[in-house]
Order: sequence, then structure tokens, then C-alpha cells
Amino acid sequence: MALDMEGLLLNTKLLVKSDYSYVASITLFVALLCACIVIGHLLEENRWMNESITALFFGLISGVVILLTTKGKSSRILVFSEDLFFIYLLPPIIFNAGFQVKKKQFFRNFLTIMMFGVAGTLISFTIISFGAIGLFRRLNIGSLDIGDYLAIGAIFSATDSVCTLQVLNQDETPFLYSLVFGEGVANDATSVVLFNAIQKFDLVHLDAVIVLQLIGNFFYLFVTSTILGAVAGLLSAYIIKKLYFGRHSTDREVSLMMLMAYLSYMIAQLLDLSSILTVFFCGIVMSHYTWHNVTESSRTTTKHAFATLSFISEIFLFLYVGMDALDIEKWRFVSDSPLKQVSLSSLLVGLVLVGRAAFVFPLSFLSNLAKKSSTEKINFRQQVIIWWAGLMRGAVSIALAYNQFTRAGHTQLRSNAIMITSTITVVLFSTVVFGLLTKPLIRLLLPHPPKHLSSMSSDPLSPKSFLSRLLESGQGSEIEAAGDCIIGLPNLRMLLAKPYVSVHHHWRRFDDSFMRPVFGGRGFVPFVLGSPTERTYLTETSINE
Repeated sequence: MALDMEGLLLNTKLLVKSDYSYVASITLFVALLCACIVIGHLLEENRWMNESITALFFGLISGVVILLTTKGKSSRILVFSEDLFFIYLLPPIIFNAGFQVKKKQFFRNFLTIMMFGVAGTLISFTIISFGAIGLFRRLNIGSLDIGDYLAIGAIFSATDSVCTLQVLNQDETPFLYSLVFGEGVANDATSVVLFNAIQKFDLVHLDAVIVLQLIGNFFYLFVTSTILGAVAGLLSAYIIKKLYFGRHSTDREVSLMMLMAYLSYMIAQLLDLSSILTVFFCGIVMSHYTWHNVTESSRTTTKHAFATLSFISEIFLFLYVGMDALDIEKWRFVSDSPLKQVSLSSLLVGLVLVGRAAFVFPLSFLSNLAKKSSTEKINFRQQVIIWWAGLMRGAVSIALAYNQFTRAGHTQLRSNAIMITSTITVVLFSTVVFGLLTKPLIRLLLPHPPKHLSSMSSDPLSPKSFLSRLLESGQGSEIEAAGDCIIGLPNLRMLLAKPYVSVHHHWRRFDDSFMRPVFGGRGFVPFVLGSPTERTYLTETSINE
């Protein structure tokens, strides 16, 4: 009996000590997040730095300090987990990207974006996979099978859309932003779908049937994930429009939007679909319908709440990656062959460079052939920026690498440890080197117009802005006042050259006739007798258009 009591007391003490260590780790991590935000703010006008690189450096410095204080036993206060990344950190980033995206620019360039994001990723995946098969075996890094090589292709085809969002400005370069950002989201989704598809099939006995199954599974996941996201967004719009929570509590509206978005992501995870695509299109649909069905205070709250969650998740990710980069456990495996490690990382960077160039420039040429207006074509300088901005690799690559080459964040095989350390090296190199040079490259190739001109052109109420939209190729203008929605007039060039209405005009007619009466949206905001009268601004939809 006495021995049992002593054992119970010992277990209690260990548990208390473990809880204390966990709380201390979280406290330190939150303090580092605050420091990253402060330093990032001070460096906001710097032409080289951004929050991602700042957080990465903070993580590396913190890892060195922890290594010194623990006498080389550990470099981190938390263990990197792909579950933590995919379930908690990635959803707010991707959802906010869809919620804040300029939908007109995105869907006007939708075919080009999908061509880059899907076909381009497949080209990059093929080049990196076959390049790895041909080159890695010469380095004798260990036993890797065909599934590992194909997984490497998927891992290093995934761009870092988080860094891209921070180095490009949606208002200054809307065309370029929509292409790079949209391609980044589609690229991440395609890479994850490819990676998951590779895990499901026996690639050791590869034949034509398995290849066709792989292709069919890929397109099935792509289509069903998109439909699920759209359905979840429409369901949230319908519920909020019918019940109009805002007359009692705006908290219910905001909570329901957040939970419905997260629910769509988790359902996609349960069904083994592409949760990235699901939550992205859920964000687009919610911004088009649901956001207009809530009260004015809820609109302001949701806009800033989603952006804040995304911002914190991004900083958390890079801080996490910086710390984990110095994990001594994995580096012990490669400490006896540093030259081999450098050679492997250099080969991966080279394959990333070649793989991206192999689709950006040829696909840009094909895209330009289909466009008659010179203003819609992707010129060579823009192609260089698209190529360069997509070279950064980030948390998606690390998460997929951990999924393939570790078990619960740890690895005991030399070949797996080498692949993990190589992935970390490529992520650090691409984020720091390519990320630092992206802003200067954009300023060199695309000098910005004077601020007074850019602000005038971005003002939706200015006469010059209205005229430029009217004359702009392929773009209708939309003006909305006091809840009334007016369909944009076809531009003069289209009116003279083509006497038929555009696809955009057809969609607007269908949207106003069938979709908005059922799901709400601009011009169909629910009105409840006795509820507070809300003002409607002409510019309230600027974040969505």
C-alpha cells in the first residue's frame, strides 16, 4: 500500500513538472511571437525584410539559445507535427486568402491560374521526381524506393504562398498578384493531392492501369474538394440569411461563419479530399454571399478576425520552422558527410529552379496566344517575377517531408534523416535568399506609379477610375448604391467588336435571378422590421472585388 502511494506521488510530481514545462514552452513561444510582430512592424518599410523572414531568423536565434542552454540536447520547445500544421495552422491562412481575394481578377485569369497551378505543378513534379531518380542514386544516400522519389517531386513542387502574399501587393499589381497568388494556392492543393494519391497506390509494380487510376483519383479529388467548399459556403449563407442572427447577436453570426469554414476543412480531411481547395473556395463563396448577409459590425469583425488569425498562423509557422531547423537529432545522421548534404541540397535547389522555369515560360507563351489584348498578356518581366516568386519553399514542403520520412516527428533511418535535413536546408535557403531578393526584383522590373496616381486609379468613385474600367479590356464595372446592384456595362471595345454579352454578364444575370434571391449577397441583404438601419457604402465590397 505504501509503495502504491509513493508511486502515485511520484507520477503526480512528474505530471506537474511536465505541465509546468509545457506551460513554460507556450509562454516562451507567445513571447517570441510578440517580438516577431514588433520587429516586423519596425522593418515594414524595409525593402528586403518581411514578417516571414523575421520570424524565421527569430526561430533560428531561439534554436541556438535553446541548444546552448540544454547543452546540445534540444533546439526547440515544441516538436514539429504535420497534424498541427494541417489541422490548426493552415486552414486560417488559406481561408483568409480566399475570403480576401479580388474575385474579378481571380476569375478573369482563372484558366491561366489553373494552367499554372495544375499543369505547371505536374510538369514541375515530373522534372523533380525523375531528376531525383537520376541524380540521387549517384550520391548513395540510402534506400529510397520509387514512392519516395515521387513523394520528393510532390514535396518540392509545393510553393510557399505565405511568403508570396507578403512580397506582392494586391492593390499595386492586381494582375500579377492574382496570377502568383492563385497559382500558389492551386499549386499547394495540387501538390498535396498528388502526395496523398501517391500514398494510396502500390508504385513498386507500376503499370498503365495504376497510372490511369492515379490521374482519375487526382481529378476526382480536385473537383469534389471544390464542390464541397462551395456547398459549405452556400449553406452558411442560406442559414444566416434565413435566421438573420444579427438581430439578436452579432457574435452568433461571426461564430457560425468561422465554424462553418473550419467544418468544411475538417470534412474534407475526413473524406481524404483536398482540404486546401475546399476551404479556399469556401472563403470565396462566403465573401460573395455570406459576408453580405450579416450586420455591418459583423462584416468589420469577420474581415479583421480572419486576417488576424491568418497573420498569427503565418508567423507561428516560420518561427516553428526556424527552431526545428536546428534539431540536433536529425543533424547527427549527416554530421559525418557534410559534403553529401550540401550536394543533395544544391541538387534539389537546381531541380526546383529548372522545374519552375520549365512551365512558367512555355505556359505563359501559350496563355498569351489565347489573348488578343496586349494588356492581358504576360510580358517577359512579369514572367520572370512569376518564376522567381514561386521558387520559395515553406511549411507545406516541410509538413509533407515529415509525413513521408518521419514517424511522430522523429526518424531513425539515415536516408530519411538526410531527406529531412535537405528539405529544411532548401526551405531556409529559398525563403531567405529568394525571399530577400523578391521585393528588390519587383521594384526593379515593375517600378510603381506615383502614389497620387495609384490612389486615384484605385478610388472606385473617381471619374478617371470609372472611365478606365469602362474602357478596360474584358472588364465590366460594377457600382452598387443603397443596396441596389447594377450590372456593369460592357466596355466600348467589346461593344463595337462583339455584339454579344460576356460570360461575366451571363453569370451576373444568373446570380441575380437565381443565386442571390436564395443565398443573399449584395442587394439582397435581409431586412427585419425593428432591426437597426445599416448604412451601405459604395466601397464596402472593395475587399471582394
